[in-house]
Amino acid sequence: MKIKYLLPILAAAGFVFAIYTVIKGNKPIPVAPAVAEPASAPFKLFIAGSGIIEPKSRNIAIGTPLPGIVKTLSVKVGDKVKIKTPLFYLDDRDTQAELAVKRADLAKAQAAINEAQASRKDTQSLSDLAEAVTDRRAISSEELLRRRNALQISTAKLKSAEAQVQQAEAAVLSTQTTLARLVVQSPIEGEILQVNIRPGEFAPAGTLNTPLLVLGNLDQLYVRVDIDENDAWRFDKNSKAVAFLRGNRNFKVDLTPAYVEPFVVPKKSLTGDSTERVDTRVLQALYSFERSQLPVYVGQQMDVFIESRDSSGNEGTGL
Repeated sequence: MKIKYLLPILAAAGFVFAIYTVIKGNKPIPVAPAVAEPASAPFKLFIAGSGIIEPKSRNIAIGTPLPGIVKTLSVKVGDKVKIKTPLFYLDDRDTQAELAVKRADLAKAQAAINEAQASRKDTQSLSDLAEAVTDRRAISSEELLRRRNALQISTAKLKSAEAQVQQAEAAVLSTQTTLARLVVQSPIEGEILQVNIRPGEFAPAGTLNTPLLVLGNLDQLYVRVDIDENDAWRFDKNSKAVAFLRGNRNFKVDLTPAYVEPFVVPKKSLTGDSTERVDTRVLQALYSFERSQLPVYVGQQMDVFIESRDSSGNEGTGL
């Protein structure tokens, strides 16, 4: 009798449980709260753009004019350098040896000048004696001609020796220039942002995907803003602009227009959004702000809002 009622009860319980599971499964999954609330525009009409922080001098990728093994690294990340401060030294042993040979050649050439000068002085004396003879019967025309020719030959040898000295001096100067190029110096006054080489590593010349060092002037920071080409017609470089630090909208700064690069380029700063177009072209505008205004680093992204005009040409009003 108990089994007779038990099976219907279990079936009914299973049916109720199935209904509960279906109803619960159909409830929408709550959206997870944002880690950081996104920034909102302070203008009624605006252009939004993604900005990236860069130094006033832009990021200078330091290279080397000559390839070689890094002998000494003179700086580290964060160091402030002056113009022509040595950044790193390349191995110069073969160039030093070559310089010693060129200096020896120069000394040899200078000694040859002394020899040529003495020879010319001797032939000059003999020629002067021959020319001083008033009685032509005392010296033959052949001897007089021979002494004149000897003087001309010694003069030519002296000029040749002087030319060899100039050539040897130029060779020494060329090797010294090569030696100087093995010392890579800072082209500006700035701060070391990145170091990608170590002593003992080979430093190649030419264009590199990863620069040997990155240098920049951080006295003032710039924000490079990508403005979509579809919004370019609404952009006014003299309009107000505000930047919010990505990750914390409480950090914001008013931007000062610096300049606009009047050349629309393909967009490179991609967000990874599935709806993002990769064939978008952007106009790049640069704004400046003082480094002390925000705790930021070069390469950080910022959300930038620029006040714009509507289609009738009227400016949007701030909220």
